[in-house]
This record gives sequence, structure tokens and C-alpha cells, in this order.
Amino acid sequence: MGSFSIWHWLIVLAIVLVIFGTKKLRNAGGDLGGAIKNFKSAMKEGEEGAAKTPEQLADQQKQNSSTNSEQNKV
Repeated sequence: MGSFSIWHWLIVLAIVLVIFGTKKLRNAGGDLGGAIKNFKSAMKEGEEGAAKTPEQLADQQKQNSSTNSEQNKV
């Protein structure tokens, strides 16, 4: 009584398909996949930033400040 058989899950799946339809479920799956992809890319960017040495970070800040000052002159 504590576990569900395969028939219970098939009935639940059929009810979900009838209520939501396959198009909405497909769109929800695509949205979820896109969110996971964006999360993974953001995590990679964060790891790359954390892996830089202090000298590399200082050089990057200098480059950013010089780029900003050049843009302000124009």
C-alpha cells in the first residue's frame, strides 16, 4: 500500500496529459531546459572569474578603467 505500481503512474500521466495537453508540457520542458542551460553557463562564468589570480584581476580592472575613460572623452 505504501508504493505505487506502474499502473498508478500511467493513470496519473494520462490525467496530466488530458488536463495540460502535450503542447503546454512540451513548452514547459523547453523552458526548463533553457533555464538549466543559462544556469550552467552562469556557473561557468563565475568559476572562471574566481579562478583568476589577483594580478589578472588588477590588469582587467585597469583595462576596464582605460576603456571607460576613452569612452567618456568621446
